[in-house]
Amino acid sequence: MNILFYTGVLFGTFLVMEGITWLTHRYVMHGFLWYLHKDHHKVEPGIFEKNDLFAFIFAVPSFLMIYFGTYDHIWWLQAIGFGIMAYGFAYFLVHDVIIHQRFKWFTRSNNLYVRAIRWAHKMHHKHLEKNPGESYGFLYVARKYREKVRRDRKLMAGNAKVEYAPDKV
Repeated sequence: MNILFYTGVLFGTFLVMEGITWLTHRYVMHGFLWYLHKDHHKVEPGIFEKNDLFAFIFAVPSFLMIYFGTYDHIWWLQAIGFGIMAYGFAYFLVHDVIIHQRFKWFTRSNNLYVRAIRWAHKMHHKHLEKNPGESYGFLYVARKYREKVRRDRKLMAGNAKVEYAPDKV
């Protein structure tokens, strides 16, 4: 087995998962499975939501691909399973930790990506109903949200106190 092929399939799967996740979020979670996703758009008491079931739903194909890929020595199938799993882990870090702050890590980050992904998700959550909506992706941040964060930074910098160095003589 070629390690470069395996790694390429794993990373390729990770990248493709953003598109699959966008489509699933837009047409399944905001479609016929809205009843599971709806509580994610409306703040209710408790730690867990029905929406959390999607983590298990998405873990099943990953687990099966890893299992059968390993058992039957189909390494590309195993690599796809691990790519899906890696995307799921990244999703957990970005969505549950950074965006929704279910765990209090990275709470004061001023990183452009973190600020933009939080803003994009905020724009997604301003829609409390199934439709209309925007920003269905999870890890990719559309340009308009990055630009908004950049504009906000410039505005904030304009209000900051600036100290000038004395002129050299």
